Amino acid sequence: MKKFITIWIGCSLALAVGALAQQEEAQPTPTKKQHKAKSAHAAQPSAGQPGQQAPPAGPHPGKQAKGHAAAPNHPHAHTPATNPHAQAPATGQADTGANSNDAMKAEQKKNHKGQPAASESANTTHAPETTGAKTKSQSEATANTATSQPASQPNAGKRTAKQVDVQKIKTQHANFRAQPKPQQVPAVTFNESRQISGSEHWQGTQYTVFRSYRPQWHDQNWYHSHYNRVELFAGGYYFFNAGYWYPAWGYQPTAQYYVYDGPIYAGSQAAPPDRVIADVQASLQEMGYYRGEVDGLLGPLTREALIGYQTDNGLYTTAAIDQPTLDSLGI
Repeated sequence: MKKFITIWIGCSLALAVGALAQQEEAQPTPTKKQHKAKSAHAAQPSAGQPGQQAPPAGPHPGKQAKGHAAAPNHPHAHTPATNPHAQAPATGQADTGANSNDAMKAEQKKNHKGQPAASESANTTHAPETTGAKTKSQSEATANTATSQPASQPNAGKRTAKQVDVQKIKTQHANFRAQPKPQQVPAVTFNESRQISGSEHWQGTQYTVFRSYRPQWHDQNWYHSHYNRVELFAGGYYFFNAGYWYPAWGYQPTAQYYVYDGPIYAGSQAAPPDRVIADVQASLQEMGYYRGEVDGLLGPLTREALIGYQTDNGLYTTAAIDQPTLDSLGI
């Protein structure tokens, strides 16, 4: 009886061991299957990289794991990636049945918006936001340039000479006489070696008198023997020669108030120098260049206004009343 029981127990154990071995061979453990699935999915190349083809995830095509039939709609079934442009899920899980064409459309939509695709190479750098900021800054700069006037634009914010009624100004100054103002406008001193600064760069016959001017000291007899017209204006004597008035240094030592030592253009009609200066001051005042008093004196404020007008109108900046400047003013 004991021998029979022993044999029966041994057979039962053998059958049990055989059944267990057969079961393990027919069905692999879930841990091994998941490891294989993760390894296959990790080996899949990034979608969108040329020259690479995604290997199938899971078992080799045509072969199926023993004892396990993967249903098409099984929530954990892994579909092989046949489209080289398909994106792998960010979580590393298998696709849940979404169409690969939908993935391509989503990727194209992202790229159309200027956002880099998730499958692009890490070495490729895109900065759509920075580019947009630059475009915006450039647009703002263009708008600002279009609405603002350049600082070098001639006569910006000022009236032109054509808008000034010169004839009316001349009529108002028909009997104008300038008065000396040594306290407000100091006089200059005689310097026989003086040359007009910058005149060597003024080209043309209209500037010859400025390039060649040198102050001279003579008595009354000398002036009368050389010039037909010598007159007193605003505390100083001037002589007229070929369209210009010049200081008559030495004509009368007690009447030598000159705020400018140089030629003053008056034209062939030989209008008095103080009247010409007053006409110029009034014209520049109406155009916004001169903000001083119309006093008929060619002082620092008047010369500064002349420089501004000459600069804006493409003339030599003589800071003096020359023929091109009077012609431009229409005086």
